[in-house]
Amino acid sequence: MIKPATGIVFTSFIFLAACGQNEQPPTPPTPVNLITVHAAPVLYFDRYPSTVQALNQVNLLPQVQGYITAIYFKEGDHVKKGQNLYEIDRRIYENAYNAAEANLKVAQGNLTQAQQDADRYTYLNNEKAVATQLYDHAIIALANAKNQVQAAAESVKTSRTNLTYSMITAPFDGTIGFSQVKLGNLVTVGQTVLNTISTDDPMALDFLINEKQLPHFEDIKNNTALMPDSLFTIQLPNGTVYPYTGQISVIDRAVDAQTGSIRIRLVFPNPKYYLRAGMSCVLRVRNQDTASQILIPSRAITEQMGEFFVFVVKDTALASKDSTQKGLVAGQYAFQKKVVPGETIGPNTIVKTGLKEGDKVVTEGVQALHEGTAITTANKLGPDQGKGGRGH
Repeated sequence: MIKPATGIVFTSFIFLAACGQNEQPPTPPTPVNLITVHAAPVLYFDRYPSTVQALNQVNLLPQVQGYITAIYFKEGDHVKKGQNLYEIDRRIYENAYNAAEANLKVAQGNLTQAQQDADRYTYLNNEKAVATQLYDHAIIALANAKNQVQAAAESVKTSRTNLTYSMITAPFDGTIGFSQVKLGNLVTVGQTVLNTISTDDPMALDFLINEKQLPHFEDIKNNTALMPDSLFTIQLPNGTVYPYTGQISVIDRAVDAQTGSIRIRLVFPNPKYYLRAGMSCVLRVRNQDTASQILIPSRAITEQMGEFFVFVVKDTALASKDSTQKGLVAGQYAFQKKVVPGETIGPNTIVKTGLKEGDKVVTEGVQALHEGTAITTANKLGPDQGKGGRGH
């Protein structure tokens, strides 16, 4: 009887020892970094995709036909109004002009003779010393001579115009592009595009806004004197900010019924010709809201199914999920809270709704949290440990 009892005691000891080995230590709080939310005035920019446009741009087409005999510019140059650009073979047009002037002189000589005959026959007709028919013919010849002079003068104008058109000049100050013709090419009236020239200072910037924003931009256009000079700036394709500011020039006449958008044109000075027609830029419109706003690190914001959340920390007592701790356990716990983010400003994001001043928001360690996680701030986390959030 004694041996079985000894075996039971030994077995119980093994069982209790095994139970002691399976007990886990309490789960430690998750280390995080926090910030306390404060509201303050924030300077930021609304951004719009935009395109640089020339205020004036034309294709150069010949108005007379002929061969290109001279090119007077360098492609891509800034040219002045009236500057010679192309010459079309002028010999034909010079000859035609000289012939027209000679014909005008002949017609003027004929007019002088006709005038003398008409004066003579008028005198004789008054004296009843000449046949009426001869007098009538003299008067008709004088009228014809006058018409011939007028026709010859018009021919001179036409030939002079054609001669002028044989030299193509810049219609305004601007930048000229690549030549579409070379020396010796034959050009046709109104068909051959020689080149394109566009104004380069100032330049226009076109962008689209939603029709809901139209009243705001109308106010800006109508109250230019009250608006700050730096309201409109440009971010160039290389990321740098254009050094000159612009003003609203034109708001389009109608809203696009399909997209609900409307086009606005700004004008910017371009003295150094940084802006080129067709360039894609980002228009920055400085926000004029002077009210204080809440700004938190973007990495503190997480996205779930198109909605945005942060973890807010509260000092409270929760029922422990650890079997070694019974009842309520006081401490700091993280709770998820829905927010509406606004503009992103560098590494930070404006929070429009969802937070208030004094809230404590987790900025590092977000990915390790879930609803009601116990946290600690005893150990500061480095940036690499705070991955996740809207900024990643």
